[in-house]
Amino acid sequence: MPPPSSLAAVYFRALNSRITHAPRTALACSTSASRLTRPVQHPQPRSLTSSPRSRKLKSNLPNMSATDATLRTFFQSPNYAVVGASTNTQKYGFKVFRWYVEHGLPVTPVNPTSPSIPVGGTDYATVKSLSQLEKPAETSVSIITPPAVTLKTLNEAKELGIPAVFLQPGTYDDQVLEFAKDNFKAVVVGEGGWGGEGWCVLVDGERGLKSVGKL
Repeated sequence: MPPPSSLAAVYFRALNSRITHAPRTALACSTSASRLTRPVQHPQPRSLTSSPRSRKLKSNLPNMSATDATLRTFFQSPNYAVVGASTNTQKYGFKVFRWYVEHGLPVTPVNPTSPSIPVGGTDYATVKSLSQLEKPAETSVSIITPPAVTLKTLNEAKELGIPAVFLQPGTYDDQVLEFAKDNFKAVVVGEGGWGGEGWCVLVDGERGLKSVGKL
């Protein structure tokens, strides 16, 4: 059986070859981020009961509704990692990693096929998997991968004692959610937040940083 890093590399290559446009959920997340940067007033989280798609999403999240307390727990970690960090500036794997860098956070990009991720003229060395993190038990992890890859990532994260994960829109299915809810101290996912498609680092991250005094 190939080593885990080889399997991860196959998934990442498949992802890069098949996905040439950002998924609609991620696009909505980014659009919301541009509107909600440093808001003056706190809007109410968007209701997800207004459409059949929204009602289906809500039904799939019986016990997974994140709160501001969940967000705060995620950002209490001293270190961060981004699984799915990308060198492609059009992908959300790049945009989410850049968000961490631009906010001065200690973040490690996880990508088994690229040796580094350039942001703002600096190359940030990648690791091939979460197992190469120096202090995984003190690291919260953002994930931007398809559900099948996300599930494998969560299994690895559980074994390493990673305390909290942030699942971007489009990265999970029912199986991922079922596994995540039973195995981590905090899971930021699903309905809620200030974005149009649920919790998103690009939209809700600054609020989380403020809540723990990091912004």
